[in-house]
Amino acid sequence: MLTLARRFAEQVARDPDAVAVTDGDRELRYGELAAAARELRRHLADAGVPEGTLVGLRMPRCAEVVVAILGILEHGCGYVPIDPAYPASRQEYIVADAGIDALVQVDPDTGRPTVVRTGGGPPRAVPPGTAYVIYTSGSTGTPKGVVVGDAHVGALMDACAQRFTLSAADVWTMFHSHSFDFSVWELWGALLHGGRVVIVPPWVAADPRAFGELLADEGVTVLSQVPTAFGHLVAELEVHPEPLPELRYVVFGGEALHTGAVRAWRELAVAPGAVLVNMYGITETTVHVTFAALDDEAATLPGATPIGRPLPHLRVRLVDEHLRPVPVGAAGEMLVTGASVSHGYLGRAELTAQRFVTLDGQRYYRSGDWARQDAEGRLHYLGRRDRQVQLRGFRVELGELEAAVAAHPAVAQCAVLAEANQLGELQLVAYYVPRAGADLAPEQVRAHVAGCLPAHLVPSRIRRMAALPRTAHDKVDLAALVGR
Repeated sequence: MLTLARRFAEQVARDPDAVAVTDGDRELRYGELAAAARELRRHLADAGVPEGTLVGLRMPRCAEVVVAILGILEHGCGYVPIDPAYPASRQEYIVADAGIDALVQVDPDTGRPTVVRTGGGPPRAVPPGTAYVIYTSGSTGTPKGVVVGDAHVGALMDACAQRFTLSAADVWTMFHSHSFDFSVWELWGALLHGGRVVIVPPWVAADPRAFGELLADEGVTVLSQVPTAFGHLVAELEVHPEPLPELRYVVFGGEALHTGAVRAWRELAVAPGAVLVNMYGITETTVHVTFAALDDEAATLPGATPIGRPLPHLRVRLVDEHLRPVPVGAAGEMLVTGASVSHGYLGRAELTAQRFVTLDGQRYYRSGDWARQDAEGRLHYLGRRDRQVQLRGFRVELGELEAAVAAHPAVAQCAVLAEANQLGELQLVAYYVPRAGADLAPEQVRAHVAGCLPAHLVPSRIRRMAALPRTAHDKVDLAALVGR
């Protein structure tokens, strides 16, 4: 299988003058993008960065991110995205945990990517051909890095090419942060087909009206959305309709689908030619696992979300708590095997062994997600049986939030839940009991959490409690907390 860097080079050779990246008023053609990536590769070599190591990528969302990813891959390294909006402690943790000795950042004088040595290390050993390590939420209070290979991404893109009709005429949005693996699909979906990727600035992504205008102005044909963001876009379009005649695909992922938003979108008819596709996915199995064209997969089971069938390069097995196959129609944990199952967790062999298991000679990832299969072989997502949730595209371990809240010296007890708001959207709610004699306000807890966790992990609501309800077994009664 050709590497991603080599496949990109082939696209450059086909049409070097085609526009590859749009970032506001700025455009980078394929030839220009390749030249900028080669320049960064030389900077990495001049800085003495060894091939086969990990390089930190600390940049805001911009065209230089694409340059940096390509330059790092061409140098034979894997990139580790570090969102500069993360609290300093989170950034420092990732740099230390990944053994990063080199960071690619934007030079404030030139606006171009530059290489900064951290003096850290020793570097973590990673498998040959590692493309990236993305850190996900951790149940112990610390994030964990998922190691994904170049071949894993290539297999994903080849499989998706069998389900989507894509070409050099397509215009993709890069709506998501490069710290979220949905961006991998957005970026390589465009570049490997000779298309154009439009960088969506964070302020536009947070403004549904501005985002709708961008979709129309840029003639976007492939839009990827987490359902919560899509719901906000639909609500805005109901007030200010924006015709989107060029749009061909709307791809959902990252969390459970909101069927009400889908119905409202169809009633608006702003993009009559768009196919709606729901794709269940996991970072550990390289972005996407299943494909469900919603017009064809409209039937679902009560309380479930249709996620369709596995992509051609993967298989999904539903099992019970003892890893035994469940019958059709019964709930089972989703185990995933195939060409995009990642290498595992960086520097965490024990955790990797727990989550990546071998059954009948095949290596599977235990997703922790539960689903049912109908008589036609379609999968329907039910949710999780542990304390991990998908929120606005990010995987959130509620235990990580609880560890952060509990770390406040004036907190005696705490619990964090994901609860639906009035719009049916999940939001994080933290409940805490102060230590005796402590006058601890919710605003102080929020400031504490915001100082150590990314913005998407900061609870939307924080409630002070005199005591947390308990079950007969003296455990926190989470069900009794909901809506308090």
